[in-house]
Amino acid sequence: MKTKNRNSMVIFLVLGSLLTLATGCEKESENDTVTDIDGNVYTMVTIGTQVWMAENLRVTRYNDGTSIPMVTDGAEWATLTTPGYCWYDNDGATYKDTYGALYNWHAVNTGKLCPEGWHVPTDVEWATLNDYLGGDTIAGGMLKATGTIEDSDGLWYSPNTGATDEVGFSALPGGGHYFNGVFGWMGHYGTCWTSTENSSSHAWTRYMRYDSKSLIRDQYDKKVGYSVRCIKD
Repeated sequence: MKTKNRNSMVIFLVLGSLLTLATGCEKESENDTVTDIDGNVYTMVTIGTQVWMAENLRVTRYNDGTSIPMVTDGAEWATLTTPGYCWYDNDGATYKDTYGALYNWHAVNTGKLCPEGWHVPTDVEWATLNDYLGGDTIAGGMLKATGTIEDSDGLWYSPNTGATDEVGFSALPGGGHYFNGVFGWMGHYGTCWTSTENSSSHAWTRYMRYDSKSLIRDQYDKKVGYSVRCIKD
């Protein structure tokens, strides 16, 4: 009788452990998105030891609830030394959901763009991603969304060289809003800010091109509007 009870207890404990594991897996699968303060929901992707947003940021408020100034006048944008954001061509209805917003580096530098528990990646964190993917001559292709505009199955212009999106980062060519107030390069270039300064007037970025599989490090004027990807703390 005691043996039977002991066997029943073992079975009960095993079943309980399996149930706990199943429940844990279910909770993990439910946590594959993150929501910003505006209610925008972003897919997350784990690449090596890092967890990234798999979409460009499109928030219009800092994570403390205060509004990020939206600047639509090109002349004003060109002289900004304070935070600002805009939509490509000032057309949020067309570009917001797919490409996200364009932020100047002064908005990045507030440290409040990303949801709580997330931040704009440093130059070193982008370097970690680059190295994990095999180096800057191939990493861009592994990050870029596949397809081309010409074939109506993508958002990059042809040839979208080397694009495989094999890690699920789905980088998009969101273009930029430049310090002269002009929008450009949608479909050709996808550029993301880092949180790292290069000088008093410039900061580091990473960008990908439609005609290359490289992930390119360069520094740009802090007044320029570029995309932002967040990384988990």
